[in-house]
Amino acid sequence: MILEIKDLYVSVEDNIILQGVNLTVKGGETHAIMGPNGTGKSTLASICMGHPKYKIESGDILLDGESIINKTVDERSRMGIFLAMQNPTEVPGVTNFDFVKAALQTRMEEGKHLRVGKFILEFEKASENLKMGKGLAHRFLNQGFSGGEKKRNEILQMQLIKPKFAFLDEIDSGLDVDALRIVGENVTNQKSSDLGLVLITHYQRLLDYIVPDYVHIMINGMIVKTGGKDLIEKIDSEGYDWVKTELGITDFDVRKAPVSLGTCPSKSLK
Repeated sequence: MILEIKDLYVSVEDNIILQGVNLTVKGGETHAIMGPNGTGKSTLASICMGHPKYKIESGDILLDGESIINKTVDERSRMGIFLAMQNPTEVPGVTNFDFVKAALQTRMEEGKHLRVGKFILEFEKASENLKMGKGLAHRFLNQGFSGGEKKRNEILQMQLIKPKFAFLDEIDSGLDVDALRIVGENVTNQKSSDLGLVLITHYQRLLDYIVPDYVHIMINGMIVKTGGKDLIEKIDSEGYDWVKTELGITDFDVRKAPVSLGTCPSKSLK
């Protein structure tokens, strides 16, 4: 399994956000994307999931060699892409149990049905692992949840849906030390050759629990540097100024880069 992002340029409201992003994630790999605020990290996750707010100006996203840029969000989900959102939405009237059950049923072949008894046991086990409480199944999706509960609920969904590729967008934000450990351990326990992970984070603390194979630094809508775990420690101690100095990058608000710059706006922004 392989997810390929090729020379991807993305805009929102006529402003360029991503400027030629290239990234390849294989099953079994864990990639961390770090960078200053407003550099396009969450945009990358959203556009891979098919968020209608963003527009692909050029480039492609391939899942196992097949372009998905014309696929809808639900089609991408059924193909195996998952997004743990930075700010999960509250959905009154829909229980957590029914939500995940419906998601799994849509992935099954026509005429086949979910074995509810087995699913109940899996749901309860996942809820127990994430310290979500026995009443989770009957609570409405994210309604009245704390920030930490919402993030843990995203990981519960991932654990039950079993995607091929998962983008975890700042799942560490809003988590206390204990909740971070619980989330980190549960994600690590799901790592296998059948799952490619992309972690979007600002902080080293998440990566102490979910150890990445590759670390990418994104600045001005571009992945400007890739390395290993040593990059995490340097970012934690020195921030990103050393990257800008090393590569000769000047500060630029990528959110205000006009689409009219053309097919290679990055050349005009340096």
